[in-house]
Amino acid sequence: MKSLLITGDRSGSGKTSITLAISALLAKEYEVQPFKVAMDYIDPSYLTGVTGRPCRNLDSFVMNPELVRTVYDNGCKGADIAIVEGVRGLYEGSDAITDEGSTASIAKQLGLNVILAVDARSITRSAAALVKGFMAFDPEVCIKGVILNQVRGSKHEEKARRAIEHFCGIPVLGAIPQTDAMQLTMRHLGLVPYLEGKGKEDFLRKIETVTEVIGKHVDMDRLLEIAGTSAVPQEQPALFRPAKETDVRIGVAIDEAFNFYYNDLFDLLPSWGAEMVPFSPIHDRLPEAHGYIFGGGYPELFAEELEGNDAMREAVREVCASDVPVYAECGGLIYLTKSVTLRKEWNNEVADRSYAMAGVFDGITRMPARRVIGYVRGTSTADSPLGAASFAGHEFHHTDVTLLKDTRYAYRLSRGLGIRDNLDGALVHRTQASYTHLHPTASRGMFENFVRECRMQD
Repeated sequence: MKSLLITGDRSGSGKTSITLAISALLAKEYEVQPFKVAMDYIDPSYLTGVTGRPCRNLDSFVMNPELVRTVYDNGCKGADIAIVEGVRGLYEGSDAITDEGSTASIAKQLGLNVILAVDARSITRSAAALVKGFMAFDPEVCIKGVILNQVRGSKHEEKARRAIEHFCGIPVLGAIPQTDAMQLTMRHLGLVPYLEGKGKEDFLRKIETVTEVIGKHVDMDRLLEIAGTSAVPQEQPALFRPAKETDVRIGVAIDEAFNFYYNDLFDLLPSWGAEMVPFSPIHDRLPEAHGYIFGGGYPELFAEELEGNDAMREAVREVCASDVPVYAECGGLIYLTKSVTLRKEWNNEVADRSYAMAGVFDGITRMPARRVIGYVRGTSTADSPLGAASFAGHEFHHTDVTLLKDTRYAYRLSRGLGIRDNLDGALVHRTQASYTHLHPTASRGMFENFVRECRMQD
């Protein structure tokens, strides 16, 4: 199986658009398995959309090398080509000295050949110095080719190409011209999720144009020639093999408002004998289940629709009050508060408008608020439905949740902000809600404990 990693010299280098287009082009002829470095939801949703295969996340901050390899092998089963999209600049990570959490660490752990996307909008010969510096910084990272982005014309391209190929000894595989077609819609902390109706329609229109541009300006044959190879086991890794029997049902909120999930979760639940029951807090009634998961997303953007489903909000309050295990992350936390207040323009005036949420926790959500993004570390207490454990995760949000001072918390964070000081994972009955996002493979013991808690409902 061929494999390669596409990364950038910095954030905004164009690597996301380039990776999406290359994946879409290759998916016309091959089974392309996409991966995304770091704990991100939006880029993976698009990579899933253009390839038709669930994108998997690889993160060396929350995963050890063995787990990175296991997730990679599980995703690659049946694929012809594996494409990994990096995060930020190639060497950006969680630490200034080590490569923990970086794209470089994943490239080395998996032995992947790297294609470097360079923002060349204002440089030509200096692009060679930049690329040479990236190659020399860590010789264990195998940079095999360059794609120039934001090129102003043929003279610009020719000079930068000659310099890189002469001084660095690696090929320039393409030069993407400056064009508005290469810009994707931004919202809050990232791109619009693919699963959303409007976001999906907008994405499909733009990716068609972007793919056309990339197809004209990137040498796809040469790119495949310099791609590396990965040996993938024929059998599914034991970690993800389904259990022989299914004896517990877990409802998972999935719709326009709630779609931030790592795809490994949908393999792990069956491995623990759990049947996933998808439902929409916007459109459905709450299905019968032994427990429920409310993932992240943008419930604030669908506040009116969520408020309008009275039957769902009432049912959620009832199951939480009945000690049914419920786990919620970020968007799920927002939904479980009493209300969400949005400050925006209404009738040509900036004003607040509040919408009723499920009201499981006696607290409110406000937006906008300061942006919070970064890795977290912490421990959970024994009274958490996920059990007592140490964990590493991530938080990114643009909201602020205020809960009562006597609220119980399951998480104590040593790194990260939480809801109140270093506290996160608010508790009521057997319901836990947090800003912290956990990766289900890295924190599989906690998720497996949640399944056990659900099983006890019988």
